[in-house]
Amino acid sequence: MHILIVEDEKDIQDFIKKSLQSECYAVDTAEDGEKGLYLARTNSYDMIILDNNMPKKTGREMCQELREEGNNVPILMLSVQSETTTKVDLLNAGADDYLTKPFSIDELSARIKALLRRPKNIENEIFNIDDLMVDINRHVVKRAGKEIYLTRKEFTLLVYLLKNQGLVLSRSMIMEHVWDMSIDPFSNTIESHIMSLRKKIDLPESKKLIHTINGRGYKMDLLEK
Repeated sequence: MHILIVEDEKDIQDFIKKSLQSECYAVDTAEDGEKGLYLARTNSYDMIILDNNMPKKTGREMCQELREEGNNVPILMLSVQSETTTKVDLLNAGADDYLTKPFSIDELSARIKALLRRPKNIENEIFNIDDLMVDINRHVVKRAGKEIYLTRKEFTLLVYLLKNQGLVLSRSMIMEHVWDMSIDPFSNTIESHIMSLRKKIDLPESKKLIHTINGRGYKMDLLEK
């Protein structure tokens, strides 16, 4: 999952980013509404977290412009103002949820998960293909009943492949949804993570699940094509 945080207070921005990265989200950040709007228009995000009071363009203005452009990405608004009128105004501007500062990271995490479930009507959080089982909520991966240890990035990559089972995912698609903007697009990070994931998932005695489609990308599938 790829999340954009638009927050001008660096301490809060860093705190949210590190907390979300620890939960295997890919995170981009912006410190003002103009930069945030540019990133939201040029990248595909699963969710945007917006501070309301920001320089250059407020969170409300950014939210309203995205909605007017037909962008329906889930938006969680943050604000120090707790008045009902402020909440109503931001929700009417297109925000999906509202959280008053200060807040606990547990509440923020719970609201993010609720918003990410909402458009898909609460998707199944356990994936199975052949004898591979992935429990997203518990971060558990098993093949043939044997538990497999994955790094956070390997787990996020596996989940993205599983959620798009049977589809060919290009290098740029994987980069956009699993990594953040800090990755060097010319590095071999994706290839090395795919190789590491194969060593752990595609065991010699099991069916091959992660396939390279020459010139196009990768896909998760039972077929040997």
